[in-house]
Amino acid sequence: MAEKLRVGIVGATGMVGQRFITLLEDHPYFDLTALVASPRSAGKTYLEAVGERWKMKSPIPESVAKMTVLSSESIEEIASLVDFVFCAVDMKKEEIRALEEAYAKAEIPVVSNNSANRWTPDVPMVIPEINDAHLEVIESQRKRLGTKYGFIAVKPNCSIQSYVPALTPLLKFEPTEIVATTYQAISGAGKTFREWPEMIDNVIPFIGGEEEKSEKEPLRIWGSVEGGEIVPAKDPIITTQCIRVPVSDGHTAAVFVRFKKKPSKQEILEAWKSFSGKPQSLGLPSAPSQFVTYFEEENRPQAALDRDLYGGMGVSVGRLREDTVYDYKFVGLSHNTLRGAAGGAVLIAELLYREGYLVRK
Repeated sequence: MAEKLRVGIVGATGMVGQRFITLLEDHPYFDLTALVASPRSAGKTYLEAVGERWKMKSPIPESVAKMTVLSSESIEEIASLVDFVFCAVDMKKEEIRALEEAYAKAEIPVVSNNSANRWTPDVPMVIPEINDAHLEVIESQRKRLGTKYGFIAVKPNCSIQSYVPALTPLLKFEPTEIVATTYQAISGAGKTFREWPEMIDNVIPFIGGEEEKSEKEPLRIWGSVEGGEIVPAKDPIITTQCIRVPVSDGHTAAVFVRFKKKPSKQEILEAWKSFSGKPQSLGLPSAPSQFVTYFEEENRPQAALDRDLYGGMGVSVGRLREDTVYDYKFVGLSHNTLRGAAGGAVLIAELLYREGYLVRK
């Protein structure tokens, strides 16, 4: 194995930043060399900056606890310490776009968990098993930015990863209409039950911006590269509802599909079982050996039982059956802070590294 790449986390004190820390401990490709947060945290040790806001089940790694937090504005200093960064900041979208582009122009590649650049035409938004071919737009992006190394790549919204992986191998049957209702865990809002007691014994039928993302982002994932930009697919029609439920981790989706070429149930099951992508063929460290796992039991998948499948990077599906209005319906599940957030971004970085887009400077 070549020398490990040096990586920083921008937004290291937040919930997703904390998850990045746990995933990067002893990573075979990457060494964590910089923790970056807002200027008010700069100069403090990570333990001082986070205090009682640490939300992971495992303790803060001792080596990380003693690291000094850098200001997100200290781009030149950060550039000397890292080969690339993960970005998971809580700022206004226009501020995030400006920040990520500033890092990229400073020759710091950015793998982003944020939504700000998901619709920038030459920024790839990637689920590695599905649309790794979209990485080719990075060369066009580098020309626009005037960089040799720097670029931005993003992961999609956490909610779509509970159903898009299950729908993708069915595209050959030409789905025409999709209805998806997502039941989303509170960690998707960066919260725990201790911080959000109002969610105990409660359901909130609104999550700001989620339905638009859930309806449009799959089409960009299924789009094509044309003229150095990502052109979204025009169909199928997708409509969604997004509901917050009292679950700590794990987004569940109830999905209804109508096809132009209706498959048999067995054909769908076989498509899921055989579905794999570049992460599996490359044997990437974070990749699940089985991308989509189908459960035969009538009461599966369940968040408490199945969200941690393959270290939280596998997608679970169950209850496939014919519908009285649509052709089929099923239930999907993914871990929203692993596959849907930090873990998905780490998998993107692993793919970028193996494909030669991330290099030791």
